[in-house]
Amino acid sequence: LSIEVETTTLDEVQEALAQGVEIIMLDNMTVPTMKTAVEQIRQHNPHIKIEASGNITLDRIATVAETGVDYISTSAPITRSSWLDISMQF
Repeated sequence: LSIEVETTTLDEVQEALAQGVEIIMLDNMTVPTMKTAVEQIRQHNPHIKIEASGNITLDRIATVAETGVDYISTSAPITRSSWLDISMQF
């Protein structure tokens, strides 16, 4: 069973590392903070998986990917897409 911990600050990243988790989510971090977090995590244990989440727009995905995270989660395709009203007649 893998345990993932959601973090929003570098201090929380350090707390998660101290607990020996296998996956760390970087939530709502700026790209520079995210990059620092990735460096700290990789230095501590290069096998820990890292997920970026929160405020990940389609415009930011490439920049976030360049930080070195393993996964990126976003709701942008759903929450920022145009809605289409469709009805079916039988």
